[in-house]
Amino acid sequence: MADADLEEIRRARLQQLQQQSSQQGGSNDGSQGEAQRQRETEARQSMLSQILTPEAADRLGRIRLVKESRATDVENRLIMLARTGQLRAKVTEEQLKELLNAVSEAQEEKEKSKIVVNRRGWDDDDDLEELMREV
Repeated sequence: MADADLEEIRRARLQQLQQQSSQQGGSNDGSQGEAQRQRETEARQSMLSQILTPEAADRLGRIRLVKESRATDVENRLIMLARTGQLRAKVTEEQLKELLNAVSEAQEEKEKSKIVVNRRGWDDDDDLEELMREV
């Protein structure tokens, strides 16, 4: 599919979602919020099906079963790349693996940069009892 075709499909789907949203304006807030989340999920799935090969989509689904947060991070990055026009063709399984490695490396770097502070003081019960005996 050409980039122009994909863009036209995206615009048509966005317009359809906006129309559905305006038609459901009279519903209560709880169901409206749920309906909005459902539409967003459908829009994400639609976009992902346009930018992933079937093999890559299958791998991403398996990743979601194991670690949903990792799959969501990868999906967000893919959608961002698609919206900025950085994807020229559908993402293959090999390209998805490379993206997964990049995401996991970024996650590891984030975890390594955490600072752990161990405070030592008089908050230990044994030390407090010892002090009480001395007084």
